[in-house]
Amino acid sequence: MGCVTYVTRDGSDQPQPRMAFTRDALLIRGCGRTDFQGGSSQQLYKSVHSQIFTLPKETLLYLAHDYKGFSVTTVGEEMLYNPSLTKDEETFKNIMENLNLAYPKMIDVAVPANMVCGLQDLEPKAN
Repeated sequence: MGCVTYVTRDGSDQPQPRMAFTRDALLIRGCGRTDFQGGSSQQLYKSVHSQIFTLPKETLLYLAHDYKGFSVTTVGEEMLYNPSLTKDEETFKNIMENLNLAYPKMIDVAVPANMVCGLQDLEPKAN
């Protein structure tokens, strides 16, 4: 629900090839988890396919993080080689619902804090 992708404009005064910064929606040969608060495998699939995979194939994709040491991919590479997002929507949904990943230790603190820009204590403190 909170994923945003920033894309450079197309134009002679812009970097070429274009660049997109995908945060946690799309990862190199993977995608973000959808089993957290507000997550939806259907929405993630539709967003990636309608917003990111419609960019020019040579568009460079920079991701929020990668656990294998990669720093950049392209739209074309992910359309060909992403093991889950190259599937049809129903198969993708089934994959995401059956990952059986461990529940992150701090997720109940991290996600609500992320949803309010990292602020954990919004109550004013008494002097």
